[in-house]
Amino acid sequence: MTATFADFGLAAPLNRALELAGFHTPTPIQAQAIPHLLQGRDMLGLAQTGTGKTAAFVLPILQALRSAGSKPEANTTRALILAPTRELAIQIHESVTILAKGQHFAHACVFGGVSINPQIDALRRGLDILIATPGRLVDLISQKQCKLSSVQYFVLDEADRMLDMGFIRDIKRILALLPTKRQSMLFSATMPETIGDIANKLLKDPITVEVRPEAVPMERIAQHLVHLPMQAKKDALLKLLSARDVTRAMVFARTKHGANRLTDYLEQYGLNAVVIHGNKSQGARQKALAQFKAGEAKILVATDIAARGIDVADVSHVINAELPDEPEAYVHRIGRTARAGKIGISITLCSPDERDKLKAVEKLIKRAIPVMVIEGLDLTKAAAGGQRISDEREERGGRRGRSAGGRREDSGRVGRRGEERGAPAPRADQAPRSQAASSQAPRRDDRGPRADAVRALRRGDRVEDRVSSYDAPWSNQPAAAAPQDRPARQDRPRNDRPRDDRPRNEAPRRDDRRDERPRSAQPVRPGDASGFRDEPRAPRGERPDFLPRFLDKGADGAPRAARPQGSRPPRAGGGGRRFG
Repeated sequence: MTATFADFGLAAPLNRALELAGFHTPTPIQAQAIPHLLQGRDMLGLAQTGTGKTAAFVLPILQALRSAGSKPEANTTRALILAPTRELAIQIHESVTILAKGQHFAHACVFGGVSINPQIDALRRGLDILIATPGRLVDLISQKQCKLSSVQYFVLDEADRMLDMGFIRDIKRILALLPTKRQSMLFSATMPETIGDIANKLLKDPITVEVRPEAVPMERIAQHLVHLPMQAKKDALLKLLSARDVTRAMVFARTKHGANRLTDYLEQYGLNAVVIHGNKSQGARQKALAQFKAGEAKILVATDIAARGIDVADVSHVINAELPDEPEAYVHRIGRTARAGKIGISITLCSPDERDKLKAVEKLIKRAIPVMVIEGLDLTKAAAGGQRISDEREERGGRRGRSAGGRREDSGRVGRRGEERGAPAPRADQAPRSQAASSQAPRRDDRGPRADAVRALRRGDRVEDRVSSYDAPWSNQPAAAAPQDRPARQDRPRNDRPRDDRPRNEAPRRDDRRDERPRSAQPVRPGDASGFRDEPRAPRGERPDFLPRFLDKGADGAPRAARPQGSRPPRAGGGGRRFG
């Protein structure tokens, strides 16, 4: 095994950058991968984050780019590194910046959640190394701002995580645009069948380097399990994080809203905590991660988005507030501690409804997690607190008047038409309905003779009886009641209404002026242009003799020719009204 990085035969600027970064001894995956990659071989690496695989593929790429010496063209890149998340892409870019220090390499990192314009400007100058997430890279390709025809070195990092996040279509689209002649590297923590299919298409005669994800951290992580009810998890979390030996802790929740609630709860008790999950903007995520790395925040609450690809040194504790849906995520969660050869502690809080998830985790790691008891935590009190909340909810529901069947018990309504419906019983602090109604001012539509007229209109009283209400002055005095000498309008037959009963503002109906006699026998009404009804009508297409003369002549005064049946005259100037 290689003792130092100097034994790899790297260029002097690279060795100098390694010394400045404090890297002296290569990790197992670096010792196995770097010699083969320097020879130009394709590689399939099975290793999780934290094993040093980033430097394992960045150092050979930098060495090869120094040997090539060509300058990249605009909107192209010579090396492409794909990462599943923004945090992992930023972390890889930071490693490239450290290892390429003092050398003239153009590199950039593109990801979603931020403005695309600075990323387009960086690509226009041409890049040696491009670190990208699949979604933003596809956007840049669609906008014709990035071309992959010049890619000589391609790295697909955390391939299994990309499949879990649904990037399989984007990956296939990107692979189809890559040139055939290239050096390819694929790294993954697990090896499902889909990854095997992608590896067969992407890699040519690859060398396989395997570092099992369970082999590195498990022996240096002290795992503990706490059985408790769901209502006691927050109190237990507060008790654990308040201990003196907790210097930097990561708390994992299953959902985004659960992570927000845990963060608010910890801040209420004076603990400095930050949260990171998918709903946060990229700026908020980077700010929270920077505060946690700098020690400004002692606790980082996160979802599984931070379980992989985030390398934070000196994490003493990892607490699983909720077990993950997939057992593999448990291994990646506790892998955030015990890094760089140090020892870490992981504590899992398991409620009764999470027993099946616990069995899946123990089956994966092939061991039973030791059970521990939190000193000073009264589980009975916490469970009673949860029961008290349930009792209060039931009591509030009873005060609202809901019975076991879901109906209001004090409504007094039987629900059948024609039966008497009583009013709900008043509360102790509420006055009777009659007193409350008398103390209130009358509504606007109940006051004055105008409102009485409106009500009379709705009742259908005669117009002669309604007009008297408008003659009265505007006041709150009620109008005189309408006489009941004849039935209301809606009670009389519809066709039996006399003509004089029509309101003054009502127009005559069409039925009132209809004449059932033949058209020729009807009298000529004033203003009727076609008078002689007893004369035969002119044939279709010809002008009758009684029409004015100017209608039978054209614009020049010449007689107008008879039009054929069904034809129309042309429009003057392409528009205007039609005649004839």
